[in-house]
Parts: sequence; structure tokens; C-alpha cells
Amino acid sequence: MSSGPESVPSLVETQVGAATGHADAVGRILAVAYELFSRRGVRDVGVNELIERSGVAKATFYRHFPSKDALVLAFLEQRDQQWTVNAIVSEARRRGNTPAEQLLAIFDVFGDWFLREDFEACSFINILLEMGPAHPLGQASIDYLARIRGHVQGLAEEAGLARTEDFARSWHILMKGSIVSATEGDMQAAKRAQQMAAWLIEHHRN
Repeated sequence: MSSGPESVPSLVETQVGAATGHADAVGRILAVAYELFSRRGVRDVGVNELIERSGVAKATFYRHFPSKDALVLAFLEQRDQQWTVNAIVSEARRRGNTPAEQLLAIFDVFGDWFLREDFEACSFINILLEMGPAHPLGQASIDYLARIRGHVQGLAEEAGLARTEDFARSWHILMKGSIVSATEGDMQAAKRAQQMAAWLIEHHRN
């Protein structure tokens, strides 16, 4: 084997390799965390299981996430992007031609979601109820739920509705209630909520 310069990794190659290894480790940890936390909540998932499932060393895990709570916070951020923004809001905007139609389409998206075998309910609600509003994770969940209301309020403003903050809070009750009802087994929960949502839109028209 040659011992010449070509066999020695350059500084750039070393840095790229380290960065790739870092990204791979974080990606594996977050992927496992997303699966476990979204399905089982926080307390039922231990650090040892997270480490074992993600295939990283304990030192590597703690280097990236000093505590399980830090990982849960990262999961909630990822959940907000993948679930709230990409799966719900963006898809509802795609399905509706007007802001009012896009608001109602939220429940069409929910209806498809409720029928999936991997339906896992809302992680923000689950973690809030599990940890309580005084816990940092509960507070973070409240903050992410407020972001959902913000998306709804934005659509309401685009639709020219009146009292958009009140509208968004009432609309969010329908969203959260339909999720809980679907968890109970009501597969028509999204349609029932959508009917009430249409009435709410009419109530808030100028």
C-alpha cells in the first residue's frame, strides 16, 4: 500500500467526513426519536432505547443532545415542520383555491390522516397532557400549538374574515376535538368538524 501523500486524507476531506458523520448521527437519532416520541410519548421512551435504536455510542448521543428533554425539543421542532407546515398547512393550501376553501381543506387532510394505519394523533397535545403546562416540554408544546393557530389566523385574514384571533381559537378547538374523536375511533370526525367549520366561517364573514 502506498504511503505517499495521495493516501493521506486532506484537511478538507477530514472536515467533510467529520461533518458527514455528525449529520448521519444526528439524523439517525432524530429519525428514531420521531418514530418513538410520536407514537409513545416522552416518559415511555428511555435514553438507552434511543441510543440502541439509533446505533450511536452513548458519548455521541450526549454530545449532540445533552439530555432527553433536549432531544424532545428537537423532535417538536421537527414535528412542527413535517406535520404542521408540510403535511397539514401546505397540503390544505394545495387542495383549496381560495383561503376559505383552504381552511376547510384542513379537515379533508385530517380525514385522510385519520384513516391511516399509522395515525398517531397530535404530538403537541399528547406531550402537553403528559408533561403538564408547567414543564418546559409542555410549554414548548403550547408554543407550537399557538403556531398552528397562527397559520389558521393567517388564512382567516386572507379570507377577509372578522375577529380573526377569535376565529382561529374556535377553529383550533375543532381541529383538536376532531383529533381526539378520531383517536377514540370516530372515523367521521373530520367531516363532522368540517360541517361546524363551515358555519364558523359564515359567522365570521364581514
